Amino acid sequence: MISSNDFRTGVTIELDGSVWRVVEFLHVKPGKGSAFVRTKLKNAQNGSVVERTFRAGESVPQATLEKRNMQHTYREGEDLVFMDMETYEEVRMVSSQIGDRVKYLKEEMEVSVVSWDGRILDVELPNTIVLEVTETDPGVKGDTATGGTKPAIVETGAQVMVPLFIAQGERIKIDTRTDSYMGRE
Repeated sequence: MISSNDFRTGVTIELDGSVWRVVEFLHVKPGKGSAFVRTKLKNAQNGSVVERTFRAGESVPQATLEKRNMQHTYREGEDLVFMDMETYEEVRMVSSQIGDRVKYLKEEMEVSVVSWDGRILDVELPNTIVLEVTETDPGVKGDTATGGTKPAIVETGAQVMVPLFIAQGERIKIDTRTDSYMGRE
């Protein structure tokens, strides 16, 4: 159990048979009446967002999430197959469960799979990955690092904005949280 006074961004709680992650919270102490905590909660299973108010000090069950290191082994249609690095068991997920981040998944990439009560909730990619540029406009003499940007397609099919001097075949570092170019590798 966790007190509503201990809510912080990222804390996971159980409500109505689902796991909710605290996105925003605000402790309010009105001049008249008792204090309360106004929160914005995101459902970890389906992504819906709700606003909910708790009394100050109200106890709520805390969700215990399990994180396991897994390796993305292969893709079979819409299914993505992950292998547990300790037990070598395979787990299948539909690409829509991962959402937009699926564009950075490549075979043999290690990820953290977050589960609750035996159900997979999320796949956490590494914060930065190195991918090869497979398609982009050629760089022209005189293009500098402080110039503009151009779109580039990387080996997984994702599109990233890169500086003008990046050429096809180069390996670049990408921040998966912001979809941004970080540098050459």
